[in-house]
Amino acid sequence: MATIKDVAREAGVSVATVSRVLNQSPKASKASILAVTTAITRLNYQPNPAARALASHNTNTIGVLVGDVSDPFFGSLVKAVDTVAQQNGKNLLIGNGYHRAADEKKAIDLLINSRCDALVIHSKGLSDQALIDYAQQVKSLVLINRYIPELADRCISLNNIKGTYIATEYLIRHGHTNIAYINSSHDIEDATQRLQGYKDALIAHNIDVNENFIETTEPYIEGGEQAMTNLLSKSLSISAVVTYNDNMAAGAINILEDNGVKVPDNLSVIGFDDGLIARYVRPQLTTIRYPIYLMAEEATKLALNLSDNNIQTTTRIFSPTLIRRNSVINKI
Repeated sequence: MATIKDVAREAGVSVATVSRVLNQSPKASKASILAVTTAITRLNYQPNPAARALASHNTNTIGVLVGDVSDPFFGSLVKAVDTVAQQNGKNLLIGNGYHRAADEKKAIDLLINSRCDALVIHSKGLSDQALIDYAQQVKSLVLINRYIPELADRCISLNNIKGTYIATEYLIRHGHTNIAYINSSHDIEDATQRLQGYKDALIAHNIDVNENFIETTEPYIEGGEQAMTNLLSKSLSISAVVTYNDNMAAGAINILEDNGVKVPDNLSVIGFDDGLIARYVRPQLTTIRYPIYLMAEEATKLALNLSDNNIQTTTRIFSPTLIRRNSVINKI
């Protein structure tokens, strides 16, 4: 396999001149460019990407941290980042954090040590201060689905409170007053904010918040099954339930079906995210759309702009929207 020294010898120039040509330096003369490119073609020389990165301080990679890449939600996030990366001639490095501080720190450190040109970080385990410290180290770090006031111009977030407020109010306007809520047990701001949105909507419509109507479990299908089993066991007079995400809604619907409770005839269900599963459960799930693909595109573009010293100072808080399908009945 030909080396850079072989190219220099073939072209009759120095190794430094070959390096300048490879890195498209304006100091390379036209004659040098012609001689080097001719030698490269003749020798079928393949530049070492790592060596070029060290020379140019540019690895042409974007690092992305997600909770768990096997989750379809994060799959959409990664797909959006990769789309923008490819449009800009970049490759992708992915780390899983699992919403645990130690794992997130390990993954971010690896991405930084890999000298990524830009970082899109979905972190729920690390503290605000830890992320502020990372942002001070890496000018092109952007947070997604997280808002930290000190990093407002580098945050792409969603108004989670508004999302569950819309969902709960939709049920209220359809004649439901005994509304349960299934929440995530993960200690993250999404869970706190979505529970708050549910409570705010009830209070705004003069409906008492009944803590007995609230179940908290793992935010997966199995968690939704457990939460709905608990609600049914209490023999509560609920007519509707709002869930933390679509997976929990799907689990809840499974348990309702197993127990002869028809959705939406006997009990209405609303999810959150508008993931793929929302269209394939039966009945199709009324839910709150989380525009994660658009948000991830925006985050990646911002990170790349920051890496090029193109500073932008607009705070980006996306709004959730209601997607009406077939899992809610009008009781009025």
